[in-house]
Amino acid sequence: MSSITPVARDCNLYRYKGSCFLKKWMSPEFIDSLQDLKIRDDDIFLITYPKSGTIWTQQILSLICSEGHRNGTETMNTTSRLPFIEFPKFCNVVDYTNRPSPRLFASHLPVSFVPQGLKNKKAKVIYVMRNPKDAMTSLYYFEDVALDVKKSADFEQFFEKFLDGDVYPGKWVDHIKGWHMHKNDYNILFIKYEDMIKDLRSVVIQICAFLGMELNDEAIDIVVRRASFKGMKMDPLANKEDFPADVLDLNLGQFMRKGTIGDWKNIMTVAQSETFDKIFQEEIGNLSIDFTWDATE
Repeated sequence: MSSITPVARDCNLYRYKGSCFLKKWMSPEFIDSLQDLKIRDDDIFLITYPKSGTIWTQQILSLICSEGHRNGTETMNTTSRLPFIEFPKFCNVVDYTNRPSPRLFASHLPVSFVPQGLKNKKAKVIYVMRNPKDAMTSLYYFEDVALDVKKSADFEQFFEKFLDGDVYPGKWVDHIKGWHMHKNDYNILFIKYEDMIKDLRSVVIQICAFLGMELNDEAIDIVVRRASFKGMKMDPLANKEDFPADVLDLNLGQFMRKGTIGDWKNIMTVAQSETFDKIFQEEIGNLSIDFTWDATE
């Protein structure tokens, strides 16, 4: 087994094979075991870096794939319908093998840690990406409610942590580059968070086409309405109010905060933004993604 090293900035994290994991929830042995998960041809995986539209897309996929969710005859929350494979305990799901098909999963795992069976190119992977300045800003505020991470003293400290990858699951740029560099190994659809904000209906139609799900206009309208940020903000199951109290303390803040583009401008200084841009350009290399940094773009 590869060596495990502590993360000095956060005693709740450890570094393993170049990525960061939460001590309380993920042992190295468990992380390694996920690569052996038997994949079915109709499995659907949602992959994101944290605070990049995960819960939002979980809601969308649940509404697309479950008629009972759309018509209100089922009450299963989105986390139970799309459990995080690396967090089975707080998703109340411990038996992946006997879940009925099609199985839906969510994950923040880097590409090197996901089940190897996904390379069959039959199971589907949806990767949602968000511009890293907004993902970083949202992750900073998420520290207010997340009890299993060490809260930064201020944004400057978190800014340095984020750039160095001292957060779960590691550096943003490593995550997105890893998935893009290996995109030909998977049956994968890349979606931009910002496109979901600008035209959610078009993204829903795009996801349906990728999944081979034929929904009529009325069903698509229901998905869009119930997956709108405003609609989810009012939904306690979508807003993670059902999470265990030892995971999230929602008395300290909100899980779903704004859902906007360009919120980074409200907290980053000009110097921080320029530093970020310089490092970003150096590390992102020739990755061909047109990121959206502002709502006016």
